[in-house]
Amino acid sequence: MTRIAVLTSGGDAPGMNAAIRAVVRTAIGRNWEAYGVEHGYSGLIQGNIRQMGTRDVGEIMQRGGTVLGSARCPEFQTEAGRAKAIANLQALGIEGLVAIGGNGTQTGSNALSEMGFPVMGVASTIDNDLYGSDITIGVDTALNIALEAIDRLKVTASSHHRGFLVEVMGRNCGYLALMAGIAGGAEAVVIPEHDLEPEAVADVIRQSYERGKPHAIVVVAEGARYNAERLNRYFDEHKERLGFDLRTTVLGYVQRGGAPTYADRMLGTRLGSGAVDALAAGRSGLLVGMRKNEITLTPLEEVVAGKKPLDESILRIAGILAQ
Repeated sequence: MTRIAVLTSGGDAPGMNAAIRAVVRTAIGRNWEAYGVEHGYSGLIQGNIRQMGTRDVGEIMQRGGTVLGSARCPEFQTEAGRAKAIANLQALGIEGLVAIGGNGTQTGSNALSEMGFPVMGVASTIDNDLYGSDITIGVDTALNIALEAIDRLKVTASSHHRGFLVEVMGRNCGYLALMAGIAGGAEAVVIPEHDLEPEAVADVIRQSYERGKPHAIVVVAEGARYNAERLNRYFDEHKERLGFDLRTTVLGYVQRGGAPTYADRMLGTRLGSGAVDALAAGRSGLLVGMRKNEITLTPLEEVVAGKKPLDESILRIAGILAQ
């Protein structure tokens, strides 16, 4: 193998650029040619593929997002669309592909692999819901952004003796909410894996004030059955009976922006380099992830079929520390 390409797909995540940089420079270090695919699988089908040199990836590691861009691509879900993508790669003599992204991206990677094209996936999503890696690119930065928001909101909450709902991203995974809630000292965490009814949330807030706390912070995952919008509506409708209302802050896409932390830059670097090393060793159809601080390779078919569980012991810790 002497010529490979790299793309980013799905939601952007801080640290993707570090992974792109590592793929390109590790490939060039092996005297290979490196190509970048613009706008994910859509660009792959449209043939938006350009050769990249070491200077093309200079000064990108500290930037958020992805310099290659990302886009949704319904056509790639068809076999004809994927065949066109492979034909575009082969027309340039590209023999392998590194796909950086989360569940949707790796579903696409697996589909290409099943059609016989050598692909390596790189675990990247702020949701941290991808099977095959303890931690994924972008998670650390997203958590630090959420923590900064919680710390700032606590100042206002304490000043006015109020309760605040803080909604974080994560799709159907409560990892971000749980970890941000513990590290931010929240009184309650509402996640899809452990839904709380509105009355239970109200009890937690009431008990926190009875214990003398000047504020109450509830961190809510966007994928919870009672997300921030539904909880806020409930508390507003029952304000007179409950005796208090809540202020709501939805962080949304703010969590995906900003400069990546040291941890995400290093994780992106290690996983990107690991993907090239695996291709050089004749491996493909695998996800490069991190488990117990070691680079690991997991078959893509297991990644797309697997479900990453939430650590129940951490959930218990959250309940104990909120007292």
